[in-house]
Amino acid sequence: MSDAPESSNPAGKPADDAGAKPVAKAEPKAAPKSARRRSRELALQGLYQWLLNRNDTDAIQAHLHDAQGFNKADREHFDALLNGAIREEIRLTGAFEPFLDRPVSELSPVERAALLIGSYELIHCVDIPYKVVINEAVELTKTFGGVEGYKYVNGVLDKLAAKVRAPELAARR
Repeated sequence: MSDAPESSNPAGKPADDAGAKPVAKAEPKAAPKSARRRSRELALQGLYQWLLNRNDTDAIQAHLHDAQGFNKADREHFDALLNGAIREEIRLTGAFEPFLDRPVSELSPVERAALLIGSYELIHCVDIPYKVVINEAVELTKTFGGVEGYKYVNGVLDKLAAKVRAPELAARR
């Protein structure tokens, strides 16, 4: 006689598991988005509209203030990003343009908007570490952009950071 429990299960599983359905593992929940991340997402959407249609900034802003999730965004940061990127589009584009391998007109609107936001933050929001700025722009591009666009945005902003945040980069090395 064997010490193994008898089972009618051909796989040799204990009888109490016979016929049981496999239990799906729960997907881990994503961490809640920070107020600043929501601000960046909304600013990207506003810049996208503005780049495509050159709509009135106030109309874009009013539309986005009514958008779902705006109440969880950092309103001050959103306003600074959207208005600052639009107001300084020529200066910001001039800052990242030397690091492009193609004309600005060939960038997708999402890539361009992410570069404007990232450039604005690198230049004006020195309280935000450059690595955070780049990572946030990359995440925006992954979420809203094409398949490989995030790699391009990462490379361009990394080069811009070396220029405009040189002391911060040197201190980290």
